[in-house]
Amino acid sequence: MRIIGLTGSIAMGKTTTAAMFRARGVPVHDADAAVHRLYAGRAVGPVEAAFPGVSENGAVDRKRLADRLLGDRDALAKLESIVHPMVREDQAVFVRRMQAEGRPFAVLDVPLLFETGGEDRVDVTVVATASAEIQRARLLTRPGMDEAKLALLLARQMPDAEKRRRAHFMVDSGRGFDAARRQVDTLLRALFFTA
Repeated sequence: MRIIGLTGSIAMGKTTTAAMFRARGVPVHDADAAVHRLYAGRAVGPVEAAFPGVSENGAVDRKRLADRLLGDRDALAKLESIVHPMVREDQAVFVRRMQAEGRPFAVLDVPLLFETGGEDRVDVTVVATASAEIQRARLLTRPGMDEAKLALLLARQMPDAEKRRRAHFMVDSGRGFDAARRQVDTLLRALFFTA
């Protein structure tokens, strides 16, 4: 089985690209969804212990946690040291299940794939990308987004140019859905014939 690591900076089309893989029958593990599950499950205790007051009714309150982390790199690193190993365990279970099912491909959708060294756990890497202008326009339409939050979000992520340089494949979401779908299809054909 070939494991595809899908990444991309915020508002670059990674979620849409993941949906395109799913539409072609390729199973996708979504790291963000795994974090949401963990924040309502086994991560609650360790996160609350590290950041008292961020949980309520047996779940981590993401807004409270975000407020606690805002601008504090040490706090973010502390959270990541708790949550990232749990997400990697979840991914490993997913990969074993897909291997047992005999799937030819599986996607690990990981926003911080390169930032966390996740490329070592996949066979090929794909970055969803778009121009900086498109990214900015997409972000500024999101509720509650402003220039300061935008700058903070972008500062926490590896620059898109570096992700492009490191990726095996790119899906340019800035050229529209049809073009992106064609890129996903081309990528899957290439991987199928080189498997």
